[in-house]
Amino acid sequence: MRFFIIDLFKAIAAQLIVLHHLVAYGPVANAVAVAVPTLAHWLYDYARMAVQVFLVVGGYLAARSVEGPHKGTVWSAIRKRYLRLVVPFLVALLITTLVATLVRPGFIDEAMPAVPTLTQVLAHVFLLHGVLDYESLSAGVWYVAIDFQLYVLFALLAWYSRHALRLHLGIVIALTLASLFHFNRDSSFDDWAVYFFGAYGLGVLAFHISRQPRPMPWLALLLSVSVAALWLDFRGRIFVALCVALALVLLRNIEIHRQWPQRMAAYFGTNSYALFLVHFSLCLAGNALFVHLGWESPLAGVLMLVLVWLSSNLLAHVFYRCVEHPASRLH
Repeated sequence: MRFFIIDLFKAIAAQLIVLHHLVAYGPVANAVAVAVPTLAHWLYDYARMAVQVFLVVGGYLAARSVEGPHKGTVWSAIRKRYLRLVVPFLVALLITTLVATLVRPGFIDEAMPAVPTLTQVLAHVFLLHGVLDYESLSAGVWYVAIDFQLYVLFALLAWYSRHALRLHLGIVIALTLASLFHFNRDSSFDDWAVYFFGAYGLGVLAFHISRQPRPMPWLALLLSVSVAALWLDFRGRIFVALCVALALVLLRNIEIHRQWPQRMAAYFGTNSYALFLVHFSLCLAGNALFVHLGWESPLAGVLMLVLVWLSSNLLAHVFYRCVEHPASRLH
């Protein structure tokens, strides 16, 4: 069963993350910053917070999957999640590496990833590139490793407390509080799931609160705890995560009477992971083409950004159909 609000959040968040990267890397970003400085600065400073949407939604969907009728064993669920994430991830890294190899001779920029080493590739295969402090082969790929860490942690907790829902929720609440009040305030933990479990746990709790016959007392408790964490140390990312969690509870059953908004949200929401994976290869290609053509004007930078953005969405559609969707059926 699809939820319009989840599809809508994923669709918007993915577009914002892509735009954030497009205004962050290369000469195109520099030109756009001159053409539309206010918008470029906003996208650079704030659009990155859209990743909180995926963290909260990830927790919500993980909690829902545990409640589903086909639980399977915990290890089969973890293996399936790994394959679903890593197969398209590695194909996208291969595309990015090939594009980088092609454009590297005529395009020198700090955004260009270095020629990968064998150990660096293996670290990415096992999603340990952040933990082992290897340079990422593409923009934002730290999230893939963190998503898998969070899922493994949650799945093991769900398995451990599978016969006691209160124990399960108690552990989730404790980890969420530990993250909000401690781990998320210390950037030295940002390669580990505990740093992000505050947002992920809010998503898990949003799912369980939405199933309560009287959700308002629980919602008030979640809001109070989150506000206390923000009062102690205000973090914009946690504020965004709280807003998303509240929206998942309050707007979960929203009905859209016209078909086209649902279809649009479902289309772009479904392609969101593919878009996240493939857009950086086109970002490199677009910047290299910008340099090769000798374009320098701010308006030309905006034009190239729009072309890369649109092309990324087209490639994401093909990538989802040809790579991600088949990978989702692997076990």
